[in-house]
Amino acid sequence: MRESFDQKLRELEDDLVHMGGVVDQAIARSIEALKKQDVALAQEIIDNDDSIDQLQYDLEGRALILIATQQPLASDLRLIASIISVANELERIADYAEGIATLTLRGAGQPLLKPLIDIPRMAELSRDMLQGSLKAFVQRDLEWASQIGQLDDVVDNLYDQVYRELLIFMMEDPRTITRATYLLWVAHKLERIADRTTNICERILFMETGKQRDLNYPPEEAADRVAPDRT
Repeated sequence: MRESFDQKLRELEDDLVHMGGVVDQAIARSIEALKKQDVALAQEIIDNDDSIDQLQYDLEGRALILIATQQPLASDLRLIASIISVANELERIADYAEGIATLTLRGAGQPLLKPLIDIPRMAELSRDMLQGSLKAFVQRDLEWASQIGQLDDVVDNLYDQVYRELLIFMMEDPRTITRATYLLWVAHKLERIADRTTNICERILFMETGKQRDLNYPPEEAADRVAPDRT
């Protein structure tokens, strides 16, 4: 019985990591569509969002069946609850990628307001955080999860920089307001992706310790950090 239960838990984790990879690619492709103003790619991202939703529903359903039929221990319950929680965070992150693709469609036919520098950097950092958080989840690496969670402040700082720059564009030339607003919304969605990934890191800490911990640190503590790279 325990061996079968453990196997089902491993399958849930494997599928969670697979879902994370699909979501990660959705983020990457949404930024690619934005940079290239690729309407077809943007629409494909939007169309694929339902399949990501289905991955979440399937994971949650199987996790609940395990709880109902296997009488898991407290540590098992925390793991199963964490899988459900992380799947929910991944689904929401995918929604932000879909939102970026939608903004690309809205701005179709208009040139980008400026060359994109900070927005792709925000996307890169957010993806680094997401990939790292999933590895930390699998490896139960609390130190790594804490380091990744602190990178949220770096993304926040980039968002503030984008906001200030776009605000200047809008004040100097009101004709840029619509295009600047779209880019601001893109940056906001990337900032929210980093927030959601921080939630995943906090969930890892709770899963392993049973204690809640807030990973939001003052910006000066994270300003010089880079995404930890562990393979």
